[in-house]
Amino acid sequence: MEAVLVHLRGAIERGQYAIGDKLPSEAELCRRLEVSRPVLREALRALQVMGLTVSRTGKGTFVLANAVEDPTFGDYAAGDLLEVRRHVEIPAAGYAAVRRTPENLDHLTHLLERMERETDTTAWVAMDTVFHIGVAEAAQNPVFRKVIEEIRDALARQSAFLNELGGRREQSNREHREIVEALIDGSEHDAAQAMSHHLDRVETTLSSIVHPQRVNTPHERRT
Repeated sequence: MEAVLVHLRGAIERGQYAIGDKLPSEAELCRRLEVSRPVLREALRALQVMGLTVSRTGKGTFVLANAVEDPTFGDYAAGDLLEVRRHVEIPAAGYAAVRRTPENLDHLTHLLERMERETDTTAWVAMDTVFHIGVAEAAQNPVFRKVIEEIRDALARQSAFLNELGGRREQSNREHREIVEALIDGSEHDAAQAMSHHLDRVETTLSSIVHPQRVNTPHERRT
């Protein structure tokens, strides 16, 4: 899927498909690129998240832009989302370290253990948002939880995007464990640092997707 995405993205950025152009049909693209329809559809969804294309029901997929600026997850641009997360989740993690209850710790510990065992990406993404809500809840300030719940759909979309294209799941599990260990230790500084590191890695992975290095692309069958 990543190779298909890079191929289609490159074609758009090189002007092979101009803004306003309709991409070939799914059947045609599958034939040209010699991939299955589910693989192609994943790549097409990623193009839409990147803001390069738009899908119009019954009409097809059309080119919207020729360069990736700032991916949008639900109602929020990635840059705006990350900016708010830094101002909310880092201090919330610090407060959580000194205010968490035994119930908060049990919830987060059991959730983390489930995430580390989970192999289904969709299920893992759902638990990822619950984890971040759980940390906010442990801060014992309902406003923190309210903010994270407000953006939970965007968080889930971003998490799915980063896991699908950036292979973030195992790394996220390690970062989540560092956060939980800091909460268990009751260290405000370590908890804030662990959450800051987690968000730094989210930003780095997102940047690597938006500005990718050159990779191999699938062979396109010539007609």
